[in-house]
Amino acid sequence: MDDYMFEVHLNRCKSIKEETTYLEIFSYSDQSFNTIQENPLTDDEFNDYLDQKGTFSPPELPEGLTRLESMRLILQKNAKNPETLSPCHISLTAKQYKSMVRAMHLPQRFIESTTCVGPFFCAAWDQDEENPHLQIVMRKSDLRRRLTRGWELTLSHDVNTATTTGFCKGTPSSDIVNCIAHLKACISQTAHPLLLPTIIFSHEVSFQNDIKQREARNWLRQIEHALSMGRDTHYVDKKGVTQFDTLAAEITECHSQVIWKNPKAYLKILAGLEGSLHKFWEELPKQRRGKETRQLHNSMLARLAFYKARLQGIDSYANTTLQRLGVQRAALYNMMAQKESKLSFEMAREQRKPAYASTRDSAAMKSVSLLGAIFLPGAYLAAPAMSESFWIYWAFTIPITLGVVGGWLWYERKQDYIENQENNKDGQLEKNMEVDIVNKMRVRIQQKISTWEASPNIRLAGNENDPRRIISREWRGGDVIA
Repeated sequence: MDDYMFEVHLNRCKSIKEETTYLEIFSYSDQSFNTIQENPLTDDEFNDYLDQKGTFSPPELPEGLTRLESMRLILQKNAKNPETLSPCHISLTAKQYKSMVRAMHLPQRFIESTTCVGPFFCAAWDQDEENPHLQIVMRKSDLRRRLTRGWELTLSHDVNTATTTGFCKGTPSSDIVNCIAHLKACISQTAHPLLLPTIIFSHEVSFQNDIKQREARNWLRQIEHALSMGRDTHYVDKKGVTQFDTLAAEITECHSQVIWKNPKAYLKILAGLEGSLHKFWEELPKQRRGKETRQLHNSMLARLAFYKARLQGIDSYANTTLQRLGVQRAALYNMMAQKESKLSFEMAREQRKPAYASTRDSAAMKSVSLLGAIFLPGAYLAAPAMSESFWIYWAFTIPITLGVVGGWLWYERKQDYIENQENNKDGQLEKNMEVDIVNKMRVRIQQKISTWEASPNIRLAGNENDPRRIISREWRGGDVIA
């Protein structure tokens, strides 16, 4: 089944080119013979390196010198292709990839991990009972600005010969270069197959995670001061208006920084590493359980326990920050809703003024029309063609005109007085509208039926000077509940 799945996924993958090097670390009974070599690996030398032929043949050892452990890796430390860690992409040719898996006893499942998301770790023994190999797959990949970033690692450890082989790749944004440098400094500890995975995990959960959480908490305090206390002028423009858009964007960015490198995901990786350490120690031959190996194994377990406590602290700290961010986000949305309500109210008030002006203009036009209708008969009667007596104009038209004009002036003044009264009432209503709404809400809340049948009277039982006095509640019904 594994062979078929490997062939299917290999045919599905697309090959890309990356700069490749090899790393060989050999540790001998005499430490003066220990060697570390890292050089470029060309396509012509690839198969010779896998088969340890030609220039890669094991050196002849002097009499009495034995090789204790070794590590042979194929490295791509600065993978720069944009698709280097994309799903269904491999940075070797299909033939080279297949030869590498076969010759180094690497897990065939490794090719299926190209689509994995987030931190990934898996370790298991192969099916060779005579010469078992511990096979490890570890990977983390992500996408940023259309470029993949991260790293991947696969290892195979022969428990009988203490030989570890594998393939490691990382983008420039990863810490693979520093991890390999760290590995070279531990030449006498390469017998443990989980040394390199532990080093990579240590760099992933470095002190930068704690610093980012502290920076996010300080950022949160600035947001709280701007929203709840109004003391931070960073979010206030020149006109004294709080920039809610900036606050909303920074709350989102702060939230992203808090959940960066989620501790829960790395706690699961840590649990996998601990389980793999126990698996390795259970299957390790007794002749390899020397003092140094046992000390290294216990040291790695202690380090993982330290990282576990550290990640749990970060997780608790981040959860508190996220809860406080949620409170500030809710407060921001409430403030924005209040501002929008006030703006809508102001717009409605401004739209009402032109409506009132239009109503007054219409009333004035009606008044002019009414005056014209009243004066027209008088002018008609005063015409020489209608009456020979001009006194009629003085006797009827002028008194009527004065009465109408006086009545019109009295009506207009009354309307102005009424309008001023209404404007004053509206202004007072606008000022007290929010207070009235809040008071009404409080009254409604107070009028709701309480789950308690009666309010308790708190009394203290025992001597007043006794610090162990019992506090009890005496209910109006007469029952006492201590």
